[in-house]
Amino acid sequence: MHTVITPERIELPPGTVVRMLGSWQDYQVLSQQLGDRSSPRIKYRPGEILLMAPLPEHGRDASLLGLIVTALLDHLNRTYDSFTPITMSKPLVSGIEPDYCFYIENWRSVVGKNRIDWQNDPPPDLVIEVDVTSYTNINDYLPYKVPEVWLLKNKQLLVYRLQGENYAITESTYFPNIREIVQQCLQIGNEQTTSEAIKWLRSFLRG
Repeated sequence: MHTVITPERIELPPGTVVRMLGSWQDYQVLSQQLGDRSSPRIKYRPGEILLMAPLPEHGRDASLLGLIVTALLDHLNRTYDSFTPITMSKPLVSGIEPDYCFYIENWRSVVGKNRIDWQNDPPPDLVIEVDVTSYTNINDYLPYKVPEVWLLKNKQLLVYRLQGENYAITESTYFPNIREIVQQCLQIGNEQTTSEAIKWLRSFLRG
């Protein structure tokens, strides 16, 4: 497959990242063209548009991380709502597509909503990103003030929390030792299957 980006067609080989100059209006046109397609993903930063076609590794790891968070929240008997895929956007400022987002403290704010108003509704409490192709920049989440962002990069989980006006690597608000748990699940998932990794996690949580 060759890279094709035209007003009528967008095709990228898996693993491809394309950066190009573009306005908010250009981003909106491309987003509408892509519609509900899961690939390629699209991101807007002021004056710049990025397109990325995920690799299978990306989808597998993102799915596993989402299942890990779900299993942990269920174990803690927490009420939550989750979304994937989802587009977060603020006109002229930002457009991003996290792999997963979870509303935990603020789940009541999104119950029953078909659309989230990113200008007025609270942000997700937790966002998950898997970066296989150097596509993610943690500062993309600053306009939304997301309290906690997980970035899986090079098979290592980085937990960022918003501290003032910047993100800092620290421990998760919700899950102590989450990096060790994710590392074990990734190993099992890579050697066996995602389902075996989640079975191990549920057994581990039961003690």
